[in-house]
Amino acid sequence: MSRRGFTLIELLVVIAIIAVLIALLLPAVQAAREAARRSQCINNLKQLGLAVHNYNDQNNCFPLKDMYPSVSGPSCGWTLSWPLAILPGLEQQSMFNAFNFSFSTAGADFDTACSGGNGWANSTVGKSQINTLLCPSENLSQHPDQANGGFGTMNYYGNLGGPGVIATHTGLIIPNNAGVVPTIGSSYGLGGPVTFASVIDGTSNTALFSEKLFGYPGVAITVSSTNAKRGLFPPTAASAHDSGSQANALAFVNACMAIPGTTASTSSNSGLSWTKAYPPYTVINAYTHFGAPNSLACSNDNASYGGPSASLPPTSNHSGGVNVCCGDGSVRFIKNSVGLQAWWALGTRAGGEVISSDAL
Repeated sequence: MSRRGFTLIELLVVIAIIAVLIALLLPAVQAAREAARRSQCINNLKQLGLAVHNYNDQNNCFPLKDMYPSVSGPSCGWTLSWPLAILPGLEQQSMFNAFNFSFSTAGADFDTACSGGNGWANSTVGKSQINTLLCPSENLSQHPDQANGGFGTMNYYGNLGGPGVIATHTGLIIPNNAGVVPTIGSSYGLGGPVTFASVIDGTSNTALFSEKLFGYPGVAITVSSTNAKRGLFPPTAASAHDSGSQANALAFVNACMAIPGTTASTSSNSGLSWTKAYPPYTVINAYTHFGAPNSLACSNDNASYGGPSASLPPTSNHSGGVNVCCGDGSVRFIKNSVGLQAWWALGTRAGGEVISSDAL
């Protein structure tokens, strides 16, 4: 009695067919997963936008980028960041109640200028992680503050202005009018609370939040690296980019784009902490509408943390662009190829620009 079976060639053909099917299906599966992550990111930004509207109902303004000086240790620049203000709106009332607003957020181990270690009074809240502040497409498990005990981090940042080099502090999340440091960019420290009524461009045409990837701690990032958008680089040439001239601002953007591929990053501090802020250290909790989304970040006013006149664009692992939450709570996906004029207009609250529906 003969036995029938598969020949070796038939088995190889079947295996080849299965391999082809897997090769065809795997990108589709990965795309579906990224679509789910992007959807969650959009939901996170909507939650932040809703929390800001709840904050406005009680305070009649947008939250400030930072609250300097804090009650304790006013000589220390480290102070309170904007997420603390909207904790109740993120269903984190217990965490808000647990935070001691009489103290700062950083201790002597974090910054030598902060004597007394008063930041540890809030270390329990500071080391807590709020999932709403994390983009699920972030694929770096370690963030810059791991060496200091692992304070909680975030991927969402406030719009400081757009661009800072043309109209400094025209965003919605701006610094307190503290005058804590010498003027940076001709108008640093001249901020203050922003009301909804002052957004004359319209809240639907003004960015509130966007996203940024973590910095890469302890790793030398170069412009040619796949992680270049996690760094901060020096531009190829200095320019009077805070003079109010759009031509000078464009020249600065071009200088950022022309940085040689071997140039090393000077900073890895995005994602440092969701509770900490420092008035001139823009990169910690804000971004600027200067360079286009996912372009190189570059600064010549603060090489380590990026000042308000630096180009600190939002960055993400989403294919082709970033999510942006506008002042009305709506979320848009802005492509990397967006025109700079439209991108700058989205960053200003009172620039008088008209943004066409097909420009973003």
